Amino acid sequence: MRIGIPKEIKPLEGRVALIPEACGDLVREGHEVLVGQGAGAASGFPDAAYAAVGARLVDQPRALYAAADLVVKVKEPWGEEPDWLRPGQRLFSFLHLAADPELVVRLLSSGVTALGFETLEHRGGLPILAPMSEIAGRLAVQIGARLLLAPEGGKGLLLGGLATAEPGQVVVLGAGHAGAAVVRLAAAVGARVTVFDLDAEKLRLMDQIGPHVTSLYPYRDSLEQAVREADLLIGAVLIPGARAPRLVSRAQVAAMGAGSVVVDIAVDQGGCIETIRPTTYAAPTYVAEGVIHFGVTNMPGAVPRTASRALCASLYPWVRLLAGEDWRAAPALVDAVNVDRGRRVLPALLSL
Repeated sequence: MRIGIPKEIKPLEGRVALIPEACGDLVREGHEVLVGQGAGAASGFPDAAYAAVGARLVDQPRALYAAADLVVKVKEPWGEEPDWLRPGQRLFSFLHLAADPELVVRLLSSGVTALGFETLEHRGGLPILAPMSEIAGRLAVQIGARLLLAPEGGKGLLLGGLATAEPGQVVVLGAGHAGAAVVRLAAAVGARVTVFDLDAEKLRLMDQIGPHVTSLYPYRDSLEQAVREADLLIGAVLIPGARAPRLVSRAQVAAMGAGSVVVDIAVDQGGCIETIRPTTYAAPTYVAEGVIHFGVTNMPGAVPRTASRALCASLYPWVRLLAGEDWRAAPALVDAVNVDRGRRVLPALLSL
């Protein structure tokens, strides 16, 4: 099979789906691997590294799409990319279609079979999404701490505080992979953290992180009070394949006070905070209701050297299966299909 690894074109997205070592293994298994020129450069993998393992470099993105039977990329098709897909082709990438009806229509028109990283579930987990969620959670704390600085327009607050100064208040919506990463790092730097989740077992695990962590069920009054007192509010709610539920209203954001910060990791699924909207690393923030908002939809793209290796390690076994003609015998892959040859398959997309 011809497997295409295009260079990502989403603004400031430096990740690559498969690193050279993985491509070399695919070549040894008899596949032809096509790699877009410069695809791995931002992640520290030069074109020569791909050529050395037998991959063929392609300088024209459209030509790569035309030749590939299976396209494996990081982010959803962007710009002209949906127009380059064709019937009978397989696409494997992050998709986040529940928040992008226009892309749904374009993929349906192409006739492609598109599988989402974020909708691939196995043994009760999300093996491809999980490492990217952990990276996004850690970045959310780092970015939030920076945006709280006075030169950035923030409150002028040191998130961890000092012995003679109060620490910052961090509120986290969701205790999955991303939310848990937020809680661990924020608590480690000395912030006071309140985390909300519907799952009592997840809350119990969060409570064990340390004395600075408070784990709560999201009762309306409890959530509203915590948001009002938050210096940094981080949204990390995930319903696989579906649009994120709105948990925090515009009025609640306005009550946080000028210079507070919102980071919504769930923005690529529509966001769980009413005032959030998608941004890119080219212009990552905006102010709404006096609060600084960060809504970048590809947060791990800022650390491509780390993220590409982590993504490839979780992704590669599934690419091997998907490259086979009997891939539909793998239930996890079948359930990860979002659109299939002109049909909506993922239940969350049926109402779009």
